[in-house]
Order: sequence, then structure tokens, then C-alpha cells
Amino acid sequence: MVGKKIGGRTYYYLAESGRVDGKPRVVTQRYLGTAEEIARAVPGGEPASTSYRPFGDVAAVWSTLSRLDFVRRVDDVVRTKPSLGPTLAVAVLHRATAPGTPLPDWWASGPAADLVRPRLSTVDGIWKALERLTPERIAGIEDTLAAAVLETLDDHAALAVDVPQFAAFAPADCTLPSACQGVLAGVGLRVTRDGAIPLNSRLYRRDDGTAPTFASLMAGLGPATLVFHSGQAAQLDLGSRSGFVGSLPLTDHPELLTQPASARKRVDPERFAGLTALDTHAVVDGVRRRVILTHSATLHAAQSRAFADELATATRELDGLAEALAAGTHRGDRAQVHAELGRVTRGRRIERVLTAVLSGTRPGEIRLERRIDSAALARLDEEFFGKQVLVTDRDWPIGDVVTAYRARTHLESTFRWLTGPAVTGPTPRWEWTRQRIAAHGLVSVLAATVTHLMRREADRAGMNLSVRELLDRLAGIGELVLRYPSTGGRPRTKRLLTELDPEQQALASLFQLSR
Repeated sequence: MVGKKIGGRTYYYLAESGRVDGKPRVVTQRYLGTAEEIARAVPGGEPASTSYRPFGDVAAVWSTLSRLDFVRRVDDVVRTKPSLGPTLAVAVLHRATAPGTPLPDWWASGPAADLVRPRLSTVDGIWKALERLTPERIAGIEDTLAAAVLETLDDHAALAVDVPQFAAFAPADCTLPSACQGVLAGVGLRVTRDGAIPLNSRLYRRDDGTAPTFASLMAGLGPATLVFHSGQAAQLDLGSRSGFVGSLPLTDHPELLTQPASARKRVDPERFAGLTALDTHAVVDGVRRRVILTHSATLHAAQSRAFADELATATRELDGLAEALAAGTHRGDRAQVHAELGRVTRGRRIERVLTAVLSGTRPGEIRLERRIDSAALARLDEEFFGKQVLVTDRDWPIGDVVTAYRARTHLESTFRWLTGPAVTGPTPRWEWTRQRIAAHGLVSVLAATVTHLMRREADRAGMNLSVRELLDRLAGIGELVLRYPSTGGRPRTKRLLTELDPEQQALASLFQLSR
């Protein structure tokens, strides 16, 4: 809240700041009135001070944790003194709402300290306390919270998903690149088919040669429909496997890629805008399987733009090489020039449309001409961009197959936000032992569990948002904190929610936010 003095009187405004063109600016501003007007609107006289802070994201996550009976369930598993339930709840609450802010700063400046029950007097030592999380306790916590999540769902079917880019646990003292390698971790997850809500996890290291095979990782997660992408398909024998949804390399089924657009039908426009599909069969690993050719208008546009940028970069490099050869500043032999051509085009779809012809044999006499095959470019755009080939043995509706396959993408996006470029751990220098990595991994997985449950609830209420978008919208619900002078006892404080737009009102009602 800011005050502006006009004509000897101070008028107060609720202002929100942000960066515009890299510079701090006031982006929204709402008039509140004079101190007297605020005092008349709020019983109790004129406040001695006021402040504004985001409220909705922390309150909504805490409300969800409370509905899951998180603290009691954790304490029933970890029967130690002092209680570990509130400590783990605060760690999850922090990771879900402010993963990039140091925990003490977040606790001191936000509403969490007022919401968390049982109340914590301090967050110092939280990560030390979480060292009591043994593998058995971690598994027990996941099991009891999975049961709580499933109690809220009608569909208990599960998916098994691998997220290899889960987190990078970097040393706190990371000033030199050689000191920043840390630990690379992946995670196998058993998640709900409805909402991709994590139920159980299996953390593994990717940097020390001990990572499990994809098949063994998925088998260790329990009964679930296996979800895989095209790069993992070669590791599986789909001819003998049952219970899967995955994608196949496009080039494995050229007969599908040449099918006309008229062969595809729209897939649930309300859930998947611009998505069409052809539901058919093809031979995969020697067995006739159900395959679904999908085409996304959004993906098509994105891939087309990316390829145009890639093609422009390649042509500039070839034009520069041609100029250097013509000017005599590049005097390499044909083998060297061929190597440079390969660096620009080899192994990419660029080589389908961009050709280069060399003339001359001796250094200094070699010349280069390049051309773009417009017909090949049109075929590439028509046959490849925006398409995926999905394979499954499930008889689910196409929309459910697509949803199951996209669960991995949603989870990867969530964990990129929750874990950031690296998890540095508390200071001073934090040595990443196996147990500490497991504790931090559990916190991130549980934060994904809570936020994906919230995302599912928002989706059922008609708000199709990613986890990040949902938390951002909730964070826009702020609270005004009014502090009144002491009248002999403790200073009195009153908290008011800021004015809400229709979407915020719907979210506040959905997650039972009030002051």
C-alpha cells in the first residue's frame, strides 16, 4: 500500500509492482481512501500501519493439505517426538508456493505463519528435522497420502510415468562450474489417471551409472498403465506387454503420415482445442495394435515456427561458408568443406529440404551453391508437423488415451517449476547425502501431489490451467493487513481480502478462502 500526499492530506492506494522492460513499475493501483475513510470502513479505529501480501496461493495449498488430514497422517506414520507432521507440511507448503524463495524469508514475509496449525514458532532446523525420514517412513507417508487422495476420486486407475529430468541437486558453494555438478536425479511415479496426481515415487540417480532400466523402474512402481515416449519404445517388447500408452517414432509408420486430414476427426473440442485424430490399427513389434494418429494445431504451429528458425540459421551458415569459399578466405579441401556441411544439416530434418552442391576440387577453387526444395518443405509441413503416433492396448476413448500420454508432459512441467534449475539446499554448505536427496525428493513429490489435486479440482470447475498458472492466479488474491495500536495488551491486527475479479471469486470459493 502506498500513500500520496495531496493538498496536505494523505490518500492511500493498493498498488502492485512488477518489472516492465526490465524496470520496476506500478502495474495495478486501486484507491482505498484516506486513513479516516479506511478507519470508518474497518471497525476498531485508525490502523497504525498497513501492509499488503499475496495470500491465496498459500491459503489454498494449506486448505488442501488440511482436507487431506496431512499432519495427522504423517504423524501416524512417523511416531516420533517432536511431531514431524507440521514440519513436513510447512516444507511442502513452501515448495508448492515459493520454490525459488529461501524458506526463512518466505515464512517471515507471508501468511503461512498465521495459517499453519499446529503453529510453528520458527522454521529454523526444518531440514535437519526431515533427516528423520528413513526410506520406510517415506514409503509409509506416500502410501497414507495416496489413500487420502484416492478417497476424493471415483477413478482409481493409475499410470506409471518416468520423469528423468526431475532435479539437479547442486552444492551450495557453486561459484566454479567444476563445483556445480552435484547430483542429477530422475523419478519414476505412479500417478492417478484422473489428474496425474502422484501417489508413489521411486527416486534414482542419473549421474553415477546406477540408474535402473526403464522397464525395471516402471515394474517397481506397482500395477499401473505404463506411459512411455518414442525414445523409450525401443526398450520395451510391446509384442508381449500389456497395459500401456505410448508414442512411436513417426518414421516407423509412414503410411499413417500420408493419410489426408479428412481422415481425422475432432477430439473433444472442450478439452482439446484444435486436436484431431485417426483411430486405426498397425503392426507394432510383430503384433497388430491399436494406434492413434493425432494432429494438434497448436503443436503444428510451434514446430513450424521452430523449423523456420532452424532453417534460417542453417541457410545463413551455408551462405557464410559460400562467401568465404568465393573470397578465398576458406581454403580447406573438399573433405573439410563436406564436414562443415554435415555439421549444419546432418541428423536433422533440415537435410530433407536444404541441399548443397560443391563444385571444384582444389582448395581455393571450391564453390558452394545451396537451394531449398519447396516441394519437400511442403511435404514436411503436411506429413510431420503437429503429429504424433500413439499406441495402446487400452480400449479407452481417444481423449482418455491422449490425457494419459500427456500426463508425463504435465508432470515434467510441474517439476521444472518446483525444483528449478537446481536445488541448492539450506546454507551453510549442504552436502547432498542419499538421505537428504530422498527427503528433498519427497517434499517435491508431495508438493506435486497437492498441486495436481488442486489443478484437477479447478479443471472440474471449468478452469483449464496448468499448475503454475493456477498458483499464479491464486497468488493474485491478496490480503490487506491492518495493525492497530496497542491498548494495553498485544497489538490488534485485522486482515481483509482484496477485491476479487470473477475468476478469483470462483477460486476463493473452490478452495474455501476467507478472512
